[in-house]
Amino acid sequence: MAEKKYQPGQPMRVRFGPSPTGITHLGSARTALYNYLLAKQTGGQFILRIEDTDQKRYDPAAENDLINSLKWLGLSWDEGPDVGGDYGPYRQSERKALYQEMAEKLVASGDAFYCFCSKEELDAQRQEQKRNNQHLRYAGTCRHISLQEAQARVAAGEEYVIRFKMPKEGTTKVVDSIRGEIEFENATLDDYILVKSDGLAVYHLATMVDDHFMKVTHVLRGEEWIPTFPLHARVIRALGWEEPEWVHLSLFLKPSGKGKMSKRDTEAMQQSGESIFIRDMMAMGYPPEGVINWVALMGWSYDDQTEFFTMDELIKKFSIEKLSAKNAAIDFKKLDHFSGLHVRNLSTEELAGRIRPFIEAEGYRVDEDTLLKLTPLLQPRLITLDEVPNWVRFIFEDEVTPGVEDLVPNGMDAATALAVAKGMLIILEEARALTHENIEQPIRDLAVEMDLKLGQVFHVLRMAVAAQAVTPPLIESMELLGKEKTIKRLKDGVHLLEELVNGASDE
Repeated sequence: MAEKKYQPGQPMRVRFGPSPTGITHLGSARTALYNYLLAKQTGGQFILRIEDTDQKRYDPAAENDLINSLKWLGLSWDEGPDVGGDYGPYRQSERKALYQEMAEKLVASGDAFYCFCSKEELDAQRQEQKRNNQHLRYAGTCRHISLQEAQARVAAGEEYVIRFKMPKEGTTKVVDSIRGEIEFENATLDDYILVKSDGLAVYHLATMVDDHFMKVTHVLRGEEWIPTFPLHARVIRALGWEEPEWVHLSLFLKPSGKGKMSKRDTEAMQQSGESIFIRDMMAMGYPPEGVINWVALMGWSYDDQTEFFTMDELIKKFSIEKLSAKNAAIDFKKLDHFSGLHVRNLSTEELAGRIRPFIEAEGYRVDEDTLLKLTPLLQPRLITLDEVPNWVRFIFEDEVTPGVEDLVPNGMDAATALAVAKGMLIILEEARALTHENIEQPIRDLAVEMDLKLGQVFHVLRMAVAAQAVTPPLIESMELLGKEKTIKRLKDGVHLLEELVNGASDE
């Protein structure tokens, strides 16, 4: 039975072994992150291994998405298909001969057997088990065929798979670093397939073999592998190898906290503008630092107070001991919270560089000087970078067209709004430059003079200049827009209000 063999600070060799069959999601990102943190913290190695033995479901686009997602998150690997290493190849589809060798070794030792049952026979077994309210598992038809007979049938070309021969009595004990010792009744365990009829090994063999030959010290993977945990431990023990330390991470629950995430839940989230897929978070403009901070705390905590972590801080403070077995509900409000914190933690130059693609994607051209002046106006308010174009659209458009009713704030009539706009026009035309020191106090004085709230006065100005209710700080925005363009827009607003007032008087 596995015991803790690795001392704190000892270099850890860990691996992230995704199966590229779908888009990379939060669960994969968290598994990769925790492995990465352990490797970096201990001066060890983080291995990327592509587990592509299921060739029918393998999707090259999914692998590309995986690579792009990991790189965007800032998770680089020390060994992998693209960077090489001493223990490659790092694609399971290229390691078939090794798996076959280990499978034959298990057969020779009596720990595995050739199974010749057809699909029809297996289906009939399952139907019989269903009728008898039994657990669905292999009935053991080929367990007792002699090795000599089985080898003869293989040599004759009969189709087969290789199954592991699980004991049918007693228990199997395994140790998880979070949950401690777990005991399974052997009578409830199945004779799982190790090698399929096409000669390709499945996860239960390939991954155990690779972890051994790649000298992996710690296996961090999802809780969904616990039911087959005793099989994996027994495969390793049957081959005479030392087990790694096992760490099974908690599951993610749907935002309500009730039940695991399903495909239907995922689709509903996407329709409401939320997603568990990394590429969607990238497109929505979440900073990767915020996503990392958020996902790190879904299953781990440092203490009861600290919530803000950079990657460097996570590397220093992360530990297996503080992982939780409690399942974590996905809370998108917390993602927004951490996104905002990390946006504000970026330097002006760094944030400006990240904002630029979102502005240019809308067809706007922005020079470096304008961008560096605009960025500090946005930084205190931003949650995601895809908000930027809507906030700053009025600065880059040649013209804006406010709705005439929008120029009139609540609690004010059109005639008063017109008077406000004309008063504003005088202030702006007389100002040497549209800066706080030149126009803020005159605008305040205008509000007092007209017995209006300052917000009402600014509403008229904002709608005339920007044609949108929410903008970055207005005076600074007008300074970027330029005096000439700002005054023209305000004059257009005056004209619209005049038409509204005159039209009302004609009636």
